[in-house]
Amino acid sequence: MVEIAVADDAIIVGDRFSVTFQRTLRVPADGSTYPLPPGLGRLPVLPVDALGDHAPASMREAGGFFIPLHQSEALWLAFGGAWWKPNAVQVGIGGVNAISAESWEAPLTADPQNYLVCPNQMWLDGINAGGGYVAQFVAVPLGTGATVEGQLTGAEEVGGIQLRIYEPGPGRFPERAPERKETFLTGRPLASPQLGVGAGGKLHQKIYPDPYGIATWDTASAVSLSVHLVNSEQYQSLTGLKPPPTPVSAALYTEHGLPWFDLYEETAGDVSRSERLAGVEPVAGEVQPVDIDPAQVRRIDPGGRGR
Repeated sequence: MVEIAVADDAIIVGDRFSVTFQRTLRVPADGSTYPLPPGLGRLPVLPVDALGDHAPASMREAGGFFIPLHQSEALWLAFGGAWWKPNAVQVGIGGVNAISAESWEAPLTADPQNYLVCPNQMWLDGINAGGGYVAQFVAVPLGTGATVEGQLTGAEEVGGIQLRIYEPGPGRFPERAPERKETFLTGRPLASPQLGVGAGGKLHQKIYPDPYGIATWDTASAVSLSVHLVNSEQYQSLTGLKPPPTPVSAALYTEHGLPWFDLYEETAGDVSRSERLAGVEPVAGEVQPVDIDPAQVRRIDPGGRGR
């Protein structure tokens, strides 16, 4: 039985894989394409079980974890994994695969590729828009019809984020770490009452093709978990804790000259887009266009640390 635990606001699955949820700036959905925004700290992660009977019935039934998110902000997923023994990872938003737009119940597929490989995919900022871009993950109240789930399925019943993690098959990779200067890739260092996930502004980010092939992954090893999103008011009601304050706007952030990020990845491939995801309408909002000085954009190596 694979152990799932929370430590330092990271969900840890087994002995190698981890995921954190980084709050970030919501970029405008204005047709422009932006570099990757900075991380503004890990969102607090708590297990649903800790709430007991205070948890809404839908959360108790699904189990898993929950995080608070202001509707004025966005988030990105930061993955940690072992370079010597990677994992395949499916990401769902409201029961819709964020890479392929298939149902969350669909198994691993190679065509279209409906999963990530971690490493080297160290983070995911949004749904797969293809062409080296994603549409940013942003918070949307369930029941508005604006979530990706609502637009693609006609219903908003699931919400939140789903993850499914697969181990490689026996003998595919070493059982212990060979000699190397780093063992773990940790991603970018920091710089309705329930919510679903909508598509926000457009960001430069590729979904890397699987370099090992789908036969590498042991489908029987799959571990699934749910991460519920709650707004700040419900988070305080459920836990008695105040959620961390919302970040400043993207415009104010760039006004102060803080960094944005781009990946040095000219040779890396990109998983083709889903036409269904490409047709998802971005969430309307009052996020102002942002002028970013090119000097603020830091280029980083996708195989190392940097964001």
